[in-house]
Order: sequence, then C-alpha cells, then structure tokens
Amino acid sequence: MTDAGPDCFDRPQRLTPEAFAAWRAMREAAAADGVVLLMVSAFRSLDYQHALIAGKLAKGQELAAVLRVNAPPGFSEHHTGRAVDIGTPDCPALQQEFDRSPAFRWLEARAGDFGFHMSYPPDNPFGIIYEPWHWLFTESAADAIQQETDDDER
Repeated sequence: MTDAGPDCFDRPQRLTPEAFAAWRAMREAAAADGVVLLMVSAFRSLDYQHALIAGKLAKGQELAAVLRVNAPPGFSEHHTGRAVDIGTPDCPALQQEFDRSPAFRWLEARAGDFGFHMSYPPDNPFGIIYEPWHWLFTESAADAIQQETDDDER
C-alpha cells in the first residue's frame, strides 16, 4: 500500500500503487474538465470494517440491513486497496444523490478510461445497496495506465 493523501475528512488514506496512480490521473483529468473528485474512503483493514459493522449493530440496526450497506470483514473491496469511495463538493458524502452530480456523470463517461468501474449499480447481484460513490480499480487497467506513463516519460 502507498500513501494516497488525506481524504475529504483529512484522514490518511492508502491504495495500492497502481490504484493510486490511476486515481491521481483520473482526478487530474476530471479537474481539467472542471469536475472536482474527492476521496471519501479507500483502504480499510479487517478491524476497521469490523468496527463499522459493530458500531451499527450497537446502535440497534439489524444485521441483514447492515450487510446491505457494508460487506462483512474479509469481503469488502476496500480491503484490496483498489476501491475508492468518491465524493464532490456540495454533495453529502456516501449518499445516493451523488448520482445527480456532474462528478458522477463524468465518472460514468470517463472512469473506465482510468480502469475504474462502479461496483454496486442498482439491483446488483451482490445484494449491496446502490452505491454510485463506490468505484473499483481493476488490475487489468494497470498495464494501460503504466504504458501511458511510460510513453509520457519518453
């Protein structure tokens, strides 16, 4: 894992080196198009994921409801260091209304160019709620990003 800088809450975040390079390139491309992408969350440890779920259960939420929002420890894409929850100014973090933002429209059109895809679209087969903010970098895209970087350095 590599330091990915602070998230929008000023908490330190980490990603795999490939995912971080792709995130940085995607964020810069969005900025060039006048769109601000903010990192809300990235890598999560098993303990952090457990604490998220335990906290919700302690507040009285039903386990089935919690597991529609948070994958159990060991099953979250955040454990891979390749998942990024994305936000934008003037839109509450981790809310479905993100899908009405210019940032989401930009991601729909361009995130694939950087190796990211939305993991949990509406009615996804994983049983997770629709999360327009959750995007996963796929390793297969790492080669394309690296090739582009190599070409720029020549």
